[in-house]
This record gives sequence, structure tokens and C-alpha cells, in this order.
Amino acid sequence: MNGIGLYTMIRREVQRTFRVVVQTLIAPVISAALYIFIFGTVIGSKIDSIAGVPYISFVFPGVLMLSIINASFSSASSSLYFMRFTRGLEEILIAPFSYLEMIFGFVAGSIARSLMVAFLILITGLFFGAVTLVNPIAFILYVSAIAAIFSMLGLIVALWAESFEQLTVLNTFVITPLTYLGGIFYSITMLPEVAQTITLWNPFFYFADGIRSSMIGVSEADTTFGAFLIIGLVVGLASLVNHLFKIGWKIRS
Repeated sequence: MNGIGLYTMIRREVQRTFRVVVQTLIAPVISAALYIFIFGTVIGSKIDSIAGVPYISFVFPGVLMLSIINASFSSASSSLYFMRFTRGLEEILIAPFSYLEMIFGFVAGSIARSLMVAFLILITGLFFGAVTLVNPIAFILYVSAIAAIFSMLGLIVALWAESFEQLTVLNTFVITPLTYLGGIFYSITMLPEVAQTITLWNPFFYFADGIRSSMIGVSEADTTFGAFLIIGLVVGLASLVNHLFKIGWKIRS
């Protein structure tokens, strides 16, 4: 393993995060604070507790997950996209890197940004009395795994995209709708039976449920199935991205 090169690549991604700190760290925290205030404090005061916990505590993990998804996806997609079109990617391709090491560098940078966003939002949530963390290790593992999934989706979109507009297509038309339909603002028990069945086919439901179970100890899904689903997506997407790099899809002309 090229340890020095890998460290340099991860450091580059982290430094890129801090170069636009308002966009990458402050903006997600402000958005999360508004979600917590509106849905948790204002609306939540009119809603009874869910699964024995205050509504604000129930909805907070979903808000945090939404920020993690946006942070990891935008980090990886924008980084690779700009490297493609400024020819910066060619410098990495000729370096003594394996494709897995390159992918790991992008993904690790996205995970680092997502963890920073997550902990800043946790600190913000403390001021609203929304934070409970029953299993910190599981929380970090869930955040890291979800960030890895969406960073690799970001890499795939960055390889495919030929314009800034295409770069946001997946996030706008797929990720955002599935996120909001994944039970981040409501309990699945509030839905009609048909809607509950549909929700159980939404992988975003298991992402939110995993983070929620690690924070408040409440789970509405099969956590074992959810864990295997997340691990399977990480392995499957890593294999797909590695294959795309190997065949030079949109990389080599």
C-alpha cells in the first residue's frame, strides 16, 4: 500500500473541505438547526412522544442522516468531477496507486467530512435537548458506512456527468425523495399498511433506523437485516466503482 500517497490524498480532501468551510460545514449545521427547530421544537411540541421518546429526539437522527448523505455525496462527486475536467485525475492515474487506493482516498475524505458535519450537528442538537447517544461506537460505524455508500454513488455520478446540471440529477430526483420517504420525520407505524410495506423496500429507511437505534435505542426495522443491507451496498458499490476505474470509463479517452 502506498501509505504516503494515500495520506496525501486524504489530507488533500480534508483541506478542500476547510477551504470552503462555510459551504461544507457551516451551511449543513445551519440547515440542520432549522430542521430541528421547526420539526422538533415547533411542530414536535404539538406531537405526543413516539416509541416512548420525545418527537424531537425521534426526528433528530433522521435530520443528521440527511446532512451526512448530502455531505458525503457532494464531497466525492465534486472532487472527482473537477479532477476529471481539470485533468488533475491524470496525475493520480500515473502515480503508484492501485484503483482501490484511489477509491479509498476519495471515500475516506468524504467520511472525514461527514463525521465533522455529524459531530457539529450533535453539538447543535445539545442546545435543543435533542441528543441521546446510547451506543457511540455503533453511531460512528453507521455514519461512516452511510457516508461510504453515498460517496461511492457520488464517484459514479462524477464519472458519468458531463455538466454541473448532470452532477445534481441523482441527488435531486432519487436521493432526496427517497430520503424524505424513508421515515426521517415520522414513525412507520403512522402510515397505512400499504405505505408501510413500500417503506420497507426503501433502503433509506434502514439507514435512518440504524442511526436512530444507535442514538435513542429505538428501532422500527430489523437491525440485522439493515446492517447486512448497508454492508452489502458498501461492498457492491466498491466493486462497481473499482470496475469502472479499471476499464477507464469516462476516464481514458
